[in-house]
Amino acid sequence: MMIMLKHRMDMSRGTKRPIFLTTEWRHLAMLNYEIDPAALKPYLPARTELDTWNGIHYISVVGLLFLNTRLYGISVPFHRNFEEINLRFYVRREVAGEVRRGVVFIKEIVPKPAITMVARAFYNENYVTMPTSHSICKDGPSMSVAYQWKQPNFTHGLDVRAEGNPILLQDGTEQEFIAEHYWGYAVQRDGSTLEYEVEHPRWRVWRIQDATLNCDVAGLYGPQFAEHIRGAPASALLAEGSPVIVRKGTRL
Repeated sequence: MMIMLKHRMDMSRGTKRPIFLTTEWRHLAMLNYEIDPAALKPYLPARTELDTWNGIHYISVVGLLFLNTRLYGISVPFHRNFEEINLRFYVRREVAGEVRRGVVFIKEIVPKPAITMVARAFYNENYVTMPTSHSICKDGPSMSVAYQWKQPNFTHGLDVRAEGNPILLQDGTEQEFIAEHYWGYAVQRDGSTLEYEVEHPRWRVWRIQDATLNCDVAGLYGPQFAEHIRGAPASALLAEGSPVIVRKGTRL
């Protein structure tokens, strides 16, 4: 069944691209680190610019669940529900006076080779396949969410602990800057940029009490990121998530 959603942007402008993917993104744990923009410039897609919150450039390690996933409306057995762990940063592009705030993925980790193959073929996203797992534990007003992904010589993990009830994201906050993006950008093999739209309602988020990352950053992502992604994150959030639409991309 096709999911029909509207996010807070005006969705009536222009002709919508066909739907590529419908899914649910749930329990999005986001650990955010300040980074020197020089480290991001080699990954910046053409016709976009780096985006900042209060002048700060962020890079985020994100763990989330994909649930009830359908490709062009088709549910593929054993590929509906899975974890993804990604490393991403934030960009913007102005189109006829509209500012499109988006994300660029440096690496996306999933447990199924077929998912990696499809994502690389359609979007040229840097997907890789590794064993992944997750856990969600509720204890009274507290909730802990953890994601793991494994290489032969190292088990990586991120954990967040939240308390209280989730609240709707507020305009102008750091949390809103990190979570509220409705565009994705990917560098294509010929050097052009693919722009694709993502639709979902505004999310609710929990208050984070603690967040940790256990990761061989240099080995997994490259030494250029190791000096930035270390120690305690500058901030963290846990988003409840929602059903999501990803539309077919357009080359710029």
